[in-house]
Amino acid sequence: MFIDRVKIKVKAGDGGNGVTAFRREKFVPRGGPSGGDGGVGGSVWLESEEGLNTLLHLRYNPEHKAERGRHGEGSNRHGKDGEDVTVKVPVGTQVFDPETNDLVFDFTEPHQRFCAAKGGKGGWGNSHFATPTKRAPKYHYNGRPGEEKEFQLELKLIADVGLLGFPNAGKSTLISVISAAKPKIADYPFTTLEPNLGVVDIGDFRTFVVADIPGLIEGAHEGAGLGDRFLRHVERTKLLLHLVDVSSLSGRDPIEDYEIINREIASFNPELAQRPQIVVATKLDALDDPERLESLRKRAKKDKKPFFEISSVTNQGTRELVAKVAQILDDMRRDEVEQQQQLAYEREMQARIDANRNQ
Repeated sequence: MFIDRVKIKVKAGDGGNGVTAFRREKFVPRGGPSGGDGGVGGSVWLESEEGLNTLLHLRYNPEHKAERGRHGEGSNRHGKDGEDVTVKVPVGTQVFDPETNDLVFDFTEPHQRFCAAKGGKGGWGNSHFATPTKRAPKYHYNGRPGEEKEFQLELKLIADVGLLGFPNAGKSTLISVISAAKPKIADYPFTTLEPNLGVVDIGDFRTFVVADIPGLIEGAHEGAGLGDRFLRHVERTKLLLHLVDVSSLSGRDPIEDYEIINREIASFNPELAQRPQIVVATKLDALDDPERLESLRKRAKKDKKPFFEISSVTNQGTRELVAKVAQILDDMRRDEVEQQQQLAYEREMQARIDANRNQ
């Protein structure tokens, strides 16, 4: 089961109490204070794990509590620190404050760690309070309580390419052909009820990840159909493949479908509408009116978007489409590297200028 939203409660361990104690040893008649400190409470950490792709494991286990610190003892023995608790989450998980809806942390890479609740400090024993004028203090500090918080976790899949389109536009069939993913495929709307990820192998140890989200309908940004629950999964993608069924089987007009989906993503997130997009005419094997294909081709050309026509059933055009996607992603990666190098160069030059000014 794919779960992409959960609310969790985290409770860090309380700090252990200090203790009031005095030395009582044979042949030591005037033993001083010897109360040890309490241990530090364990903290609760969230850590991103590359192998996870759902928050299901947190759906039925929403509460996480770390161990408290042990109390101090006599003879200056300090209490043991409480054990930390680490909660694994998928890469792409965002942590929100449920009251303010503010983003607290965003897991964008594997093995990132976020301290969700910090353990309480241990209390001081009475040995801390001895002074030359007060040699036998009879008091200590108790440990501090550990933090207790609630968080809303939301998962946004991280993929290079996102597939968009109406239900039954051919998204699941395409991802099953170009990758090893095996989504459910059927001839009725909303076959895909949860996002699917597929890894496309383009040779020479090069791959890219494709995200197939459930089909959209008009009003999706307001929650119609499966709504914006899954639209956010394409927010992190670099490239969009907009699949449009050009056969007459759907009973819809390709141009109208194309315009509706673009309006929905623009209403959901204007920045997403500016993302590079390839228009893909699907189901050529069932095309019975060539004018439907030509009208979509002209519209894509007018909008200055690359256009491909494919049939996933017969593999017509799928290799050319994958090659084009790989080329665009390579160009994007190259641009990112150049930008990073340019920023690093500018920082280095600025550091040199600042160093010369300080001399």
